[in-house]
Amino acid sequence: MANNTVAGNQQQGQAVNKIGPNPGKHGNNLPLWGNEKTMNLNPMVLTNVLSSPYFKVQLYELKTYHEVVDEIYFKVTHVEPWEKGSRKTAGQTGMCGGVRGVGTGGIVSTAFCLLYKLFTLKMTRKQVMGLITHNDSPYIRALGFMYIRYTQPPADLVDWYDGFLDDEEVCPHGCPLCSR
Repeated sequence: MANNTVAGNQQQGQAVNKIGPNPGKHGNNLPLWGNEKTMNLNPMVLTNVLSSPYFKVQLYELKTYHEVVDEIYFKVTHVEPWEKGSRKTAGQTGMCGGVRGVGTGGIVSTAFCLLYKLFTLKMTRKQVMGLITHNDSPYIRALGFMYIRYTQPPADLVDWYDGFLDDEEVCPHGCPLCSR
């Protein structure tokens, strides 16, 4: 396990120890866990991302990590998979009832399009660290943690998340991230 000290959220003035699992022989390269084409996304979410005009047109133009981070900063307002009000959930129950899950499609969110765009860039450990320690937007950090969750080996998740579990950052709505 790495004992690197990385400056965490400078607004809180705290240092975060042991960020991510030991890079070992991989160095700055990240191993990919699971499906190398789907990023382990739900098939309906992935289908909607790949067919989204936003993903196919606007995000196609973005070629660098920094361009995508800027896009997250300016465009992401939530990290749910579907845009609010775009799913038809009337009369459905259980996982298809509109609370969780992806039983019915809708308009896929900007956040999930950008999450998959980050995946297509094949980010390095340093770039992922840049996302999860970013000070300008909780949504940049959230997409960094989501990227880790979808792409990294389950056994490594605690090592990635450990230094952030007691994060007290408040979301833009004024509530702990995000319990509205």
